[in-house]
Amino acid sequence: MSTHKTPAQVLKQGLVVAGHGRHVMVETPEGQRLICHPRGKKSQCVVGDRVLWQATTDEGTIEKVEPRRNLFYRQDEIRTKSFAANLDQVLILIAADPVFSESQLTRALIAAEAEGITPVIALNKSDLGEMFTRAWERLAPYRRMGYTVLPLCLKTQASGDDAAASVQVLNEKLAGKTTLVLGPSGSGKSTLINLLVPGAQVVTGEISTALNSGKHTTTSTNWYWTDNARTMALIDSPGFQEFGLQHIDPMHLANLMPDLKPWIKNCRFYNCTHLHEPGCGVMSEAKSDASPLNISVTRYKIYSDLFAELSQIRY
Repeated sequence: MSTHKTPAQVLKQGLVVAGHGRHVMVETPEGQRLICHPRGKKSQCVVGDRVLWQATTDEGTIEKVEPRRNLFYRQDEIRTKSFAANLDQVLILIAADPVFSESQLTRALIAAEAEGITPVIALNKSDLGEMFTRAWERLAPYRRMGYTVLPLCLKTQASGDDAAASVQVLNEKLAGKTTLVLGPSGSGKSTLINLLVPGAQVVTGEISTALNSGKHTTTSTNWYWTDNARTMALIDSPGFQEFGLQHIDPMHLANLMPDLKPWIKNCRFYNCTHLHEPGCGVMSEAKSDASPLNISVTRYKIYSDLFAELSQIRY
């Protein structure tokens, strides 16, 4: 008895550029976009994933997610929220007004450090004078740690030289890279996207219509190319009120904070929590005012609060 085998359909490469619920938008290497549905009960795809997909009648099915270089995400007691995968950078956009949370900034930096993703801090609204000066001074410890901190003035395109200069600075920093733009409400994230990606709102609307996400567009994540050659990409992420780090081991926390990490080697005990042990190199530096490179009181308080939070028994 002879058997006839149907040739396996060729799998095609694609890039996930948007998603909502059970649907994702996949872009082909030629630049075409189509809706795909992941196999299985739960979607495992995030924006930035490289996938292999198979064509159906008028859409497609995700057959495989290629191995990721990294995955930027947050995790609280209830759920894990993935932002994007395969990133070169995370641009953390904050503003002089409303006043930014240093704790939230630190959490985003720790999440980036844990995945080996380069973080860039951008402080918006440099036109606010004294208010901006105070905010810039608050970021002095982060500049000392070696983080790139950019001063920006992001307004509409009609705002003239300030916005044009900011766009030039951003284009130079983001060129040739895939960057997730992260920031709280009011920081200017939508303005940044629209300045760097003319027509972004139109693209978002088209994606929203295709995925039937409607009013939920603001809670979705979208990928934008900023140039016709598709060498520089921005990923716009939804805002957030909290940034959980339940996936971080509290004993590894100090290693992910560049101002604490150098002093760990001076601790007497290898399993030091840097909270109460005698001979702790981190605590001695946090209490010292002798060096301009010491650990700030605010940063050490953030560390101790985070350690306590991550050490709670999770049920």
